[in-house]
Amino acid sequence: MRRMLADSTFLRVYVLLALALLLTFGLALLGLALVDQVRREHYREQLVEPPMRVLTRWVESLPEAQREAWLLQRSEQLDMTLRVVPVKARSLNYFSRTRLREGRVLVMPREENGWRLWHLLADQQQLLEVDVATLSEQQLRGLTELFAEWLVQVPPGERQAQLERMAGDAIPLELLVTAPEGLDTRQLVRLADGEVVIRLIPGRLSMAMYRLLPNGGPRASWLAIGPVKAFEPLPLPLQLTLLMLLLSVLAAIIYLIVRGVEARMARLELAATRIAGGRLDTRVKVESGDFLGRLGMAFNGMAAQVQSLLRAQQDMIRAVSHELRTPVARIRFAVQMVEDMTDDPAIRRQLEGVDGDIAELDELIDEILTYARLGSETANGAELETSLVDCRAMARRVIEALRSLHGDIRIELVEGPEVEIQAEPRYLQRALQNLVANACRHARSRVVIRLQGEPRLVRLDVEDDGPGIPAASRSEVFKPFARLDDSRTRRSGGYGLGLSIVQKIMAWHGGSVVLDASADLGGARFTLLLPRRLPTPA
Repeated sequence: MRRMLADSTFLRVYVLLALALLLTFGLALLGLALVDQVRREHYREQLVEPPMRVLTRWVESLPEAQREAWLLQRSEQLDMTLRVVPVKARSLNYFSRTRLREGRVLVMPREENGWRLWHLLADQQQLLEVDVATLSEQQLRGLTELFAEWLVQVPPGERQAQLERMAGDAIPLELLVTAPEGLDTRQLVRLADGEVVIRLIPGRLSMAMYRLLPNGGPRASWLAIGPVKAFEPLPLPLQLTLLMLLLSVLAAIIYLIVRGVEARMARLELAATRIAGGRLDTRVKVESGDFLGRLGMAFNGMAAQVQSLLRAQQDMIRAVSHELRTPVARIRFAVQMVEDMTDDPAIRRQLEGVDGDIAELDELIDEILTYARLGSETANGAELETSLVDCRAMARRVIEALRSLHGDIRIELVEGPEVEIQAEPRYLQRALQNLVANACRHARSRVVIRLQGEPRLVRLDVEDDGPGIPAASRSEVFKPFARLDDSRTRRSGGYGLGLSIVQKIMAWHGGSVVLDASADLGGARFTLLLPRRLPTPA
């Protein structure tokens, strides 16, 4: 039952961990989507940074009176809305203001559609604000014209340096001294006429814009913008690889955590099993202050309390039993004195009955003391002082001791090879003697002892031809002071401690005692099972 409960607990833990793994998988997908979104926003910022720098420089170079007209003109040319607004007129958070002060461009989605771009002017008090609904060919041509017009105003010797300062990672800017390569004849003619030529590069998912610079000096020069690459999200194989790598690392971490928890729970289960087997000195090693550590401390406290209660109970039993011996001895002495003082047959018969009762009481006290002593030794984890025991010789000694007490019962030892076992000789003989005495009390005429040595254990069977024990009552006979309500118990008497003592002796040896029906004699068969090697003490 304990094992089933433990397995059920671990199953629930694994189910919860599987759900946690699935939840983490979903969070990982969401994380990849967020990473992709951040990359997309960063790409947009890089894409608009060069034209916004040019527009800002141009606005800063204009007088205040000319700015409004210039902004309207450029708005029509670029199919965008350009305006200059105070910084205080816009609700910007701390991070947005910091990015603007660092010279970066802010790209924010608008409520209706498109994006809104902001770039801080040199006075740190005004913003160049640009509203872009969508990206069109007109805007590409207009931005190329804007770069060309701005570059014409720069002295020829400084143009390349200015382009390098304005260029970004997403939009390369270059000044060519020869006609661009890869254009057909018609595109070259249009380029010579001063038009903007847009070249698509399908294999690279990008495009480039070219413009012949007007008034370029004695040598012609061309402005090349691009190639501008389209945004490329993370490839699906790369996403799956990252997910699998993340899940593998997470699964390994969860496995190590669960392995540690399961190992500690297994040690707790082993300690509970040992305590259930009578080793009350067993304690759990507390390694940390987490919930399992607190559980271990509570378990140790419970075990200590149980051990203390049982020790107090056993001490009381031993004390009462020892105290009973003195009045019993005095009563026996008094009975013997009275018996010596009278010759009346009736009185002597009564005295003999009292003496028999005193003998039974003395035997009961001895049984109680033995039971208490065994319980104390097993609870305290006392180690057995074992030696090699010849089981067949031990069985012969038991037969000789009981044959005179049960003259009407034939006690037989089945002949066979010698059987030896490492055990405590005195207690093992006591266990076998209790079983044989119990069989003699219930047998009609015959008791058989069988010994059998197996590779891993030794088996001792004690069978009788008595009425047997019903299957439903077989687990009850090993309880202390158990008395079955059948003819077997009523006829034989007994105190109900002999079989309990046998069970404790077997448990102390790491073995067991089994009760079933005798196939040959028809009565009961008690079997002692002793392992060849003693288990490691707790």
